[in-house]
Parts: sequence; C-alpha cells; structure tokens
Amino acid sequence: MMEPIWEPLAASLSAIPSQLPETPKAVLMVTAHWEKRMFTVQHAQQPPMIYDYGGFPPETYEVQYSAPGQVEVANEVLKLLAEAGIESQGDPERGFDHGTFVPAAVMYPDADMPIVQLSILRTFDPEAHIAAGRALAPLRDQGVLIVGSGLPSFHDLSNLGPGSAEPSRAFDAWLTEVMTTEVGERRSDLLKNWDKAPLGRQAHPREDHFMPLLVAVGAAEGEAASIHYHEEEFAGFTASTGYCVG
Repeated sequence: MMEPIWEPLAASLSAIPSQLPETPKAVLMVTAHWEKRMFTVQHAQQPPMIYDYGGFPPETYEVQYSAPGQVEVANEVLKLLAEAGIESQGDPERGFDHGTFVPAAVMYPDADMPIVQLSILRTFDPEAHIAAGRALAPLRDQGVLIVGSGLPSFHDLSNLGPGSAEPSRAFDAWLTEVMTTEVGERRSDLLKNWDKAPLGRQAHPREDHFMPLLVAVGAAEGEAASIHYHEEEFAGFTASTGYCVG
C-alpha cells in the first residue's frame, strides 16, 4: 500500500497521459541518475533494470518495468544532437534507472509506452543542457514526449527536516516565478544562473536534479509553462516537480 506522503505526487504523475493532446509514440526520459561525459542515449529495444539505490526494502530490488525501448527514436536523438554539433553516443547496455522507471511506472503502469533514456552531462553545464533541449525540440512534432526527471526545486538529501524548510521555500518560489512568468531566452538565461537565485546552492549543493529540467525547457523554449505538482510540506520541504512546458 502506498504511504500517504506519496499520494499527491503519484496522482499528478498518473494524470499526465490524460492531459496530453494525443498519445505519444514514445517518451524521452532525461534522468538525473545517469551522468556521462557526453550526452548518452539508451539504445536498447528491451532495456534491463538498474537498482541504483541502497538501503531500501528487499522488494524494491525486485521491481520489474518491462516497457520497450525505441531504437528509432534513439537514432533520431543522436541525429538531432549531431546536427546541432553536440557530441553524443548510444549505449545498448544501459537499463532503466529509478529516475526513469519510477515515474514511468506511475504514468504508464501497463508498461506499454516505449521509453528512451537520455543522460545528463557530468559537467552540469546549464547552457549545454538547454542547447541539447533546443536541438531535440523537433522530437515533439514527431510525437515524442520529453520528460525531465528529477527534483528541480530542492535536492539536498543531507539536510532533510527543519533545516530544509527555508532553502526549499526560497528556491522553489524563485523557480516557480521564473517558470510561470517568463518565457523564451529570458527564462533560459535566468535558469542558466540558477545558482545566483535565493539560496540556490543550499537547495542544490549538487545540481544533478536540476539539469533534466533545463533540457525540457530548451525543447519548449518559446512556450509558456505551468505547475503540475506543488507541495509545501513534502518530507519537511517545499517541492515542485511538475513544471509543464508547452
């Protein structure tokens, strides 16, 4: 049985498919849990599982999410990045990490939606991630849903509890304002300088969970955004993870 704390987030994820204008042909999942020297695309028709966590109950290491990959989409990702002069590579061995299979299993519980996983860069260069999103924007017209999977408003797991309240509130407020009131290059420029935002570095001592959002923003740079999920008391901190662009 799901713990009550997860129910609002689960509800927001499960609602996404019905809110889309049409059923995607595939999902490109940009995951915070795969860092590489260059953008790397999962290039398998049936990806395995990766249990990239520790100290969880035994059943969490038995989860199976058998969604198919989509090599055609993976090839298109590589092509679009190459045309933009962005170095990339395919990985036929990479499996679904929990940044992918957890949200995907809630969004598409029947595992019938093809999923292609995309890494972030270990440099955490904001401009590079926005540029990758711009390059991948044509995928949207091809029926591919681009999802940035991470916790962009706050991710300091060493500071959960009372100490997380103010950093998460301050950065979440800044991020929400930028995402919902700005658009285009102005929004992108503000997000590139996220570490100058109120308590930005306290909210993200390590910015891995912020980078997937930048890819999604780059892919829909000229379009307005809205908040799909927001909680002020999520495990003691403020969290917004559902910024929908376009």
